[in-house]
Amino acid sequence: MDFSSKLLERAVNEMSQLPGIGKRTALRLVLHMLRQPKDQTLALAEALQCMRNEVKFCKSCHNISDVELCEICSNPNRNEAIVCVVEDIRDVMAIENTSSFKGLYHVLGGKISPMDGIGPHDLNIESLVNKVKGGQVRELIFALSSTMEGDTTNFYIYKQIQDFEILTSTIARGISVGDELEYADEITLGRSIINRIPFESSIKI
Repeated sequence: MDFSSKLLERAVNEMSQLPGIGKRTALRLVLHMLRQPKDQTLALAEALQCMRNEVKFCKSCHNISDVELCEICSNPNRNEAIVCVVEDIRDVMAIENTSSFKGLYHVLGGKISPMDGIGPHDLNIESLVNKVKGGQVRELIFALSSTMEGDTTNFYIYKQIQDFEILTSTIARGISVGDELEYADEITLGRSIINRIPFESSIKI
């Protein structure tokens, strides 16, 4: 792809690094921004810069937040005794959209995947185990994607906390095996949360 401007080429190259954005789509987006009022493009750039520099991760659940403790964790109407364990922030958004869950979350930041070089210590597992040790958590809901990596992560966490008096459950398999949680429709996902099953019933020890 030939460019008449090095500045345009740089913008397209940067834009094309976003997931699902190829060079042609990046070029179309960049040219669209060039046609917009300058203030609008600058507002987008400022919003991205502010987000990158100022966004925080909740000190309790690791969800994205503007302050140290996110709105979910600081909400007195949420049930602190039930914690839903998810892979990333998109899963929190997906479950919240169902309006079926009133507990708290714990974002692992990924799942165990030796093929990708991701081990337990690369995830937010230790802080989850510490929550369980603290005694306030009565139930953990495993809501990771039903893939081999998700099941491996569930099982690893289960082994870490099995000596504590805590109920472990997993979302009902209305979510198809191999599916990513974020792509599930809200009704199916909501029913999976409500009809969760004991984790021990989903594994063979």
